[in-house]
Amino acid sequence: MSQNNKAILLMITAVFCFTVMDATAKELGRHLGIMQAIWARYAGQALMVFLIVLPRLQTVARTRYPGLQLLRSVILLGATGSFFTGISYIDLAEATAIMNVNPVLITLGAALFLGEGLGPRRAVGIGVALIGALIIIRPGSGVFTAYALLPLMAALCYSCYNLVTRYVGAHEDAWTSLLYTAAFGAVILSVIVPFHWQPVDGRALVLMGILAVAGTVAQLLLIKSLRIGEAGMLAPFAYVSLIFATLWGLLFFDEYPDFWTIVGALVIVAAGIYVWHRETASEKAEARAKQRAEQGT
Repeated sequence: MSQNNKAILLMITAVFCFTVMDATAKELGRHLGIMQAIWARYAGQALMVFLIVLPRLQTVARTRYPGLQLLRSVILLGATGSFFTGISYIDLAEATAIMNVNPVLITLGAALFLGEGLGPRRAVGIGVALIGALIIIRPGSGVFTAYALLPLMAALCYSCYNLVTRYVGAHEDAWTSLLYTAAFGAVILSVIVPFHWQPVDGRALVLMGILAVAGTVAQLLLIKSLRIGEAGMLAPFAYVSLIFATLWGLLFFDEYPDFWTIVGALVIVAAGIYVWHRETASEKAEARAKQRAEQGT
């Protein structure tokens, strides 16, 4: 499997895990409140990562970019808090659709700040996928309430997080980034959550466990995908989250997608497949050209 295909597969799997986390957080927030859901997400991840890296904790905790690691943690905490609060008030699929403006921001940011290319294929893929998201959102509908600003804020924070992760990930172990992200959020939220604490039953404990595992796996896969693939190339595949979010809304929250949601989702999938096909074909062509050049010499 080529590096691009590996990165794409990791990204899609990460997106799946993120939507599982979001759906779990929505359900957990109904019972315990959003603050406890956010705390469970970070505290659970911090505990899991700490136990996994404990044998080599001294090595993993060593970072070349302490300032950027702190920045990543702050940005992601902002994204998580904004989005978890948003899905408490609007449908999961709608919130996900609004947040999916972030691939556009990621691609533009990667071109502006990371020096990555913004060729016509990527631009077309991003544009078509954004059209699919707009078909679902339908500007002027009830989606654009004051609460819709929260997923928009989450999209901005998440885009910045992806760009910083892409820069840091090229030089550091994925577990190092995962450890710092989890530890910062866990410490900050552990100070705040006692003032919002609600009694926890067995069902809530299970949801907390799912939240922690899904969030940890999603973060790890995202970091690994951004280490081997360019942020701009991977950006369109974030739109697949709309498919998963719509499915979870249908299965668990009685949120039924209408005709235009389905149309928009199909457009988004088509855009992702187009970018994947073009990037794969380009990579193969470059490999053949390199092989011919080596044979010629």
